[in-house]
Amino acid sequence: MTPEVLTLSNTPLLYTVAMLAKIVVAFVVTLLIVAYATWCERKIIGRMQTRCGPTMTGPKGLLQPIADGLKLFFKEDIIPAEAHWLAFILAPMMILAPAFVAICVIPFGADFHFTYDGVLYAVPLQIADLNIGVLFILAMAGLGVYGIVLAGLASNSKYSLLGGIRSTAQMISYELAAGLSIIAVFMLAETLSMRGLVEAQMEPLWGVIDFLPNWYIFTQPLAFALFVVGSMAEVNRTPFDLPEAETELVSGFCTEYSSMKYALFFMAEYANMVTVSAIATTLFLGGWSGPLFGWMNFLIKVFAFMFFFIWVRATFPRLRYDQLMYLGWKIMLPLSLANIVVTGVAILLF
Repeated sequence: MTPEVLTLSNTPLLYTVAMLAKIVVAFVVTLLIVAYATWCERKIIGRMQTRCGPTMTGPKGLLQPIADGLKLFFKEDIIPAEAHWLAFILAPMMILAPAFVAICVIPFGADFHFTYDGVLYAVPLQIADLNIGVLFILAMAGLGVYGIVLAGLASNSKYSLLGGIRSTAQMISYELAAGLSIIAVFMLAETLSMRGLVEAQMEPLWGVIDFLPNWYIFTQPLAFALFVVGSMAEVNRTPFDLPEAETELVSGFCTEYSSMKYALFFMAEYANMVTVSAIATTLFLGGWSGPLFGWMNFLIKVFAFMFFFIWVRATFPRLRYDQLMYLGWKIMLPLSLANIVVTGVAILLF
């Protein structure tokens, strides 16, 4: 006889312990990925450009992220005399926090089962399973730009202000296209829950092809491409790094920052890259489903997306600002709207 599986909500103490453990693990793992994403990027781009990347600090340069963090931690923290000091301090935190909060609704594995006092419990490998999880993520993504704008305004620098204004226009342009592109996914899955989206992709492709999963990258390739390009623009990754273009704006919205405040901006960039990769994995690549153990499938797919972002940075030059706006409004937005219409017609017919 199969034992009854209970959720931890029936046991408040176990529920609290499990929730704290999931929060700590998700936070620590994300921080480790963020730290060593910088090392990976420097090594990968170095190899692509016939260089070695970091080699001196530790074996193969593996201690370079720790050395960089210590260096920034002990550097002098300068606040410009004409800056608004409170907003200047709050801006880096406002950029970093939404990226970590968005991780809370992303499922990174199937349920974990354990026995306690003879009772079998199931622990979902997800901090919070919201029935509007995707809307929550889009809301958090929209909050990050407030920190960039605040940094530009609070610095009282023309370069920083231009970077903040650019980021605002870029976020509005590309978040609209990226948000519309994933509506087709909701139409197929009929749910906004991140866990529900993963479970919907575990069926055979189109319900008949048994050897292929129903990952939405197969049924919605255009939506996938639009989402990936829009996400790269939202997190200011090359070739969409106009808000901090070194050749035009020195360092854009973070020109006046130093020490750990400067480090927080880069932590936010890589944390957003991890979050975007996890979202794309969940929406289009079946989340944790695959041949290996659940969370291992999930991490492999996330790392594959991050490698793609690094590869793009090593390959493409920065766009001009008029090209950026043209791509967002005249190409991606019409394509995302057309994809919704075509998907709706296909659902009605088939």
